[in-house]
Amino acid sequence: MIHEILPVGMLQCNCSIFGDEQTREAIVIDPGDNIPEIISVLARHQLTVKAIVITHAHLDHIGGAAKLKKLTGAPVHMNARDQDLYDGIAMQAAWFGVETPEQTSIDTPARDGDVLKLGAADFHVLHTPGHTQGSLCLWIPAENKLVAGDTLFLDSIGRTDLPGGNHRQLLGSIKDKLFPLPDSAAVIPGHGANTTIGREKAYNYFLQDL
Repeated sequence: MIHEILPVGMLQCNCSIFGDEQTREAIVIDPGDNIPEIISVLARHQLTVKAIVITHAHLDHIGGAAKLKKLTGAPVHMNARDQDLYDGIAMQAAWFGVETPEQTSIDTPARDGDVLKLGAADFHVLHTPGHTQGSLCLWIPAENKLVAGDTLFLDSIGRTDLPGGNHRQLLGSIKDKLFPLPDSAAVIPGHGANTTIGREKAYNYFLQDL
């Protein structure tokens, strides 16, 4: 499977583009900004977007969703518990001193246990509240990869001091939803370098009491 990771926007959010070589269909996760670059990658691989998935409704992850939807016609998937956060995107933009991005409707409320298909691969939706109430991760067994949004990072975890954040809830999400995954599973966080589940179990300071 094709998988390209583009750090986009001022906060360098990791936007993942997954493409199936047979169907030439794609899933784009967290198109926060830099939509022309995303479109360029899709064109280079001759991919058609079948779904746009948002791990949570912070500006740096969802800011370009409306533009990408307009260009591709693909539906936007997001957990409904982040709708209020998305509705307040103008306030988020004000925090960063940037222009408020165009908003779009959420076509599909992504729920825990949902499965999106791309070719022969299943993308399992894991609801992992804590960073925000609607935060989710995507587990792709065929690729042994977890797209973790801002739930889990290399040597760190998502911040919980923003609206909707809850530290205890975040630790519970990681323990209950992510730690059962294989230690060898690659973790693609919302920002920064990749890691593995096993490495974070062993070395992540924030998770040692789990």
